[in-house]
Amino acid sequence: MSPVSESTTFDPRLTHGEAWKTLFRVTTYLRYFKARVAAKVVLVNAEIAFRIMLLPWVLKIIVDHVILNQPVPADAAGFPGYVAPLVIPLHNMPATQIMAWMLLAGVVIVILFGMTPNRATGVTAAGALTGVREGSAGEAGADLANGEDTATQTENSANGASSNMGGIFGMLDFLINLRLSQSMNHLLRTQLADHITSLPMSTLEEHRIGDNAYRVLYDSTGANGIFEGLVVHLLPGILMIAITMGVLRTSFGDASELILVAFLVGVFAYFLVAPLTGVVRRRSQASRAAGSKMTTNIEEGMSNVLAVQTLGGNEQERERFSNASSDSFKQYRSQVIAQLAMGMMGNLAFLSGQVAFFVIMAGYVINGTFTAGDYFVVNYYFFVLSAVCFGFGTVYSELQPDVAGVARVFRILDMKPEVTGDGIDLPEIRHGLVMSDVGLTYPDGRRALKNVNLEARLGEIIAIVGPAGAGKTTLAYLVPALLQASEGSVSIDGVDLKTVSARSLREQVSYVFQETQLFSDSILENIRYGNSDASLADVEAVARTAGAHDFIAALPDGYHTNLGTVTSKLSVGQKQRIAIARGLLKKSRILVLDEPTSALDPETEEYLVDALHDAAKEKLVIVIAHRLSTISHADRIYFLDGGEIIESGTPQELMKMPQGRFRHFVELQTSSR
Repeated sequence: MSPVSESTTFDPRLTHGEAWKTLFRVTTYLRYFKARVAAKVVLVNAEIAFRIMLLPWVLKIIVDHVILNQPVPADAAGFPGYVAPLVIPLHNMPATQIMAWMLLAGVVIVILFGMTPNRATGVTAAGALTGVREGSAGEAGADLANGEDTATQTENSANGASSNMGGIFGMLDFLINLRLSQSMNHLLRTQLADHITSLPMSTLEEHRIGDNAYRVLYDSTGANGIFEGLVVHLLPGILMIAITMGVLRTSFGDASELILVAFLVGVFAYFLVAPLTGVVRRRSQASRAAGSKMTTNIEEGMSNVLAVQTLGGNEQERERFSNASSDSFKQYRSQVIAQLAMGMMGNLAFLSGQVAFFVIMAGYVINGTFTAGDYFVVNYYFFVLSAVCFGFGTVYSELQPDVAGVARVFRILDMKPEVTGDGIDLPEIRHGLVMSDVGLTYPDGRRALKNVNLEARLGEIIAIVGPAGAGKTTLAYLVPALLQASEGSVSIDGVDLKTVSARSLREQVSYVFQETQLFSDSILENIRYGNSDASLADVEAVARTAGAHDFIAALPDGYHTNLGTVTSKLSVGQKQRIAIARGLLKKSRILVLDEPTSALDPETEEYLVDALHDAAKEKLVIVIAHRLSTISHADRIYFLDGGEIIESGTPQELMKMPQGRFRHFVELQTSSR
């Protein structure tokens, strides 16, 4: 098992510019959910407007006209114009009757909006803008159990939803939020998973499966947090400021300095929190990288479980996983500590504003400028305004963990995919394949092939032979354009494959890989994966050719047996035969088999070789093999070493070369028997 490469798990450090680009890019996804986003924004803004414009005045009525028993002015003096029509009917009412009306109003509010005046009005400071779920009686919400690492936290984000209100409107808001958050995450996950499968072979080989899985499952959920912070809370924050300033200006004109203090809270919070923004982002990147490394560790351990058990590596694997798991939690704790430090700085700014408000407002109440009821109203509006300003000052910093995750997603999405649709459609192959002076160099500078000249025609069986690491599989990858030649040309029927769409080429090429690739589906569907229209009779025919029919028929459900339940009970040879049957069934003109008989018994191998000769009547069959029994009947053999074709010819021609490499290759095999 190879160690986890740093380049596959740790991304380059994010700059502030890249962070801002990531935030903006997430907002572009909202165009896919215009109706739900609009409904969410309308509900949130309507609830905010209702609470901010009406709720504080209920508090003023209770304090001034119930508790202090002051008469309600006939002209509703001291109340804004939009509240006056609701207050005037209370004139000359006894305090008990006024209180009864206030209780009735409270019941209506609870039925419609629940009992969540705190977050909806911004009292929870950063939570009002960043979507921190603080839980309050009456809030609609659905969260999973929270683990203390990035993976389980983000999984919760992918499947959770909440609403800033309760009651009837809260349930409606919650259902919209739930559908929206899951749809957003589903879209990003699907795009990422699809893009990963479209990457070129050379790119895929540089990325660990565990790292890619972590990005799909856990990093993508950061989009939900960014959406909550920017759209659900930031935009309504603008409405909060507008309403609050309007009410304070019209009803409490002498309190302009309180508005200034509220804005200074945001400025003060920004300057205290900003220095820690980069720290939080880097800690989150490290946490996600550690989690990705742990996922890769699991994937490697499970993929190589037989090697672990037979080599006695259980203790070693346990230690590897323990170290990776411990580091994942350690990095997450480091992220939490950075966030706590940032929160402490922000709270210092917020509490400083509250102290300033108390000093200023107490003076107004003492000198009679405002009544005791006014104190509660102004306190309410100041709290809203200062909390929103605080949120504006800290929202960018609070979103850094989500930015770090989504940036990892966008880095994969920005990788250039393999273009399969560009180019001309390849007509039905009628002649064959030609490679002229072909060379291939990998992006990291490693040379795999050089000066390769090869010709293969329909109706032939061509064998590619050579020692391990000679470049045989790399050469075969050029046929279906899984890799592109760096030099020279690969052409079919005289058409350069660089001008052909990979999609149309692969429709005519079947490739059976050395490492058997099977899916958790029925054997029937596995065999006809490349030819979904094939009948059961067709499937049985190719299975017989591949020597697979007898053992398939002996399974409990025959061809309908699901490999997800019995795949571990199938031998390597049985799996290989299923893969060969799939390659034979596909309607292709070229069949490439990479070590097709390595796990077959002699009898089955002989049967398959005869079948390949039958297949070669209509196809070009290219076989990569070591066993003499497989290649001895080939029409032509190409002996490859060091990325170059050293010898080529029929088996008989090559055996006549006294110092020939192929002859030496054969002699080594026969002498070892």
